[in-house]
Amino acid sequence: MSDGCSVPLPDCGLDHRLRELVKIRASQLNGCAYCIDMHWKDLRTAGESEQRLYGLDAWEESPYYNDRERAAHAFVGPDHSPGSGVATERRPVTR
Repeated sequence: MSDGCSVPLPDCGLDHRLRELVKIRASQLNGCAYCIDMHWKDLRTAGESEQRLYGLDAWEESPYYNDRERAAHAFVGPDHSPGSGVATERRPVTR
């Protein structure tokens, strides 16, 4: 199974956990259950909390993410398409 985010992210300067959070968010938007499961397990193994993972769908309203994480989630955005690696439309980060 191909992960549309894996090509542009390895050298992007994001730490491993944030890259995996971004990959889960992109997988949620793409509707890829296989990828969501894979990245979820990777993050749990890396020590990510279930609370933060369950709150990812509502990251804009969730208090669990810092400004850097919110910016990364906004970059993926709602218009992320498989294989593009970037959002086609960026939304402002809200608190």
